[in-house]
Amino acid sequence: MFISGFTIARNVVKADYPIREAIYSILPLCDEIIVAVGKSEDDTLAFIKSFNEPKIKIIETIWDDSLREGGKVLAIETDKAKQAINPKADWCLYIQADECLDDRSIESLKLQLEKYSNNNEVEGLLFDYTHFFGSYNYVGDSRNWYRHEVRIVKNWPNIKSYKDAQGFRIDERKLKVKKANATMFHYGWVKNPEVQLEKLKQARKLWHSDDFIENEYQNMQAFDFSEVDSLKAYHGHHPEVMKARIAEQNWNFTFDTKRKNMSLKKRLLYAIEQWTGIRLGEYKNYNLI
Repeated sequence: MFISGFTIARNVVKADYPIREAIYSILPLCDEIIVAVGKSEDDTLAFIKSFNEPKIKIIETIWDDSLREGGKVLAIETDKAKQAINPKADWCLYIQADECLDDRSIESLKLQLEKYSNNNEVEGLLFDYTHFFGSYNYVGDSRNWYRHEVRIVKNWPNIKSYKDAQGFRIDERKLKVKKANATMFHYGWVKNPEVQLEKLKQARKLWHSDDFIENEYQNMQAFDFSEVDSLKAYHGHHPEVMKARIAEQNWNFTFDTKRKNMSLKKRLLYAIEQWTGIRLGEYKNYNLI
């Protein structure tokens, strides 16, 4: 069985994405990892090359910044990376530059991939998500955070990245998936507040005009982490590859987890989810089989 990882990268140094940790978190599972590096304003290409890992294959791309509607350029670049995967690959494992695979999930994933490798009814595997916010000690627990997403798909050419690279579809049809019994940790909202603002500006440019960005953030010097609806404390596991980055945290963030900045309707929906584990009206970009 041959497993290919793939991801995209542009300006990841300037915005301090944990892409090295992301790539190394899937390295034990993959026979190759494709990194589509977009032409950048920083040393992203040199940084990726510095990993000096034989499994990594770099392709250089140019992003079309005119494709801002819905973050479409992200899906196009993701498809470029997927198209560069070795044709003999059975599975494709997608990871974004601010995600890390839970290292405790690797053995379980191997079993799942073996189990469904020759089952064409299973088109992908669905991951659980943990979203960190403000620091490595808090996670988002409101409806604003997606709980699951597809991150492994069959190596079929008709499986394409969807919208802003949220997940995958076949001709706009949702994929038929099984649970991966694995977790992705999302660290996209854990940075020094000044760097978090830079990352946010950079990301928003994929949806909005330069004038919009300038007007939206002209008076901000740093991102305000306190403006969040709900968080809960986290005292659990982090992947081994994240340990050094976590130890280097150079800012402080605390949050009163009893505080819920929500409308009455969202408070009710939040309470139902906390009591039952059921998220009413949850958007699902997949068909679980």
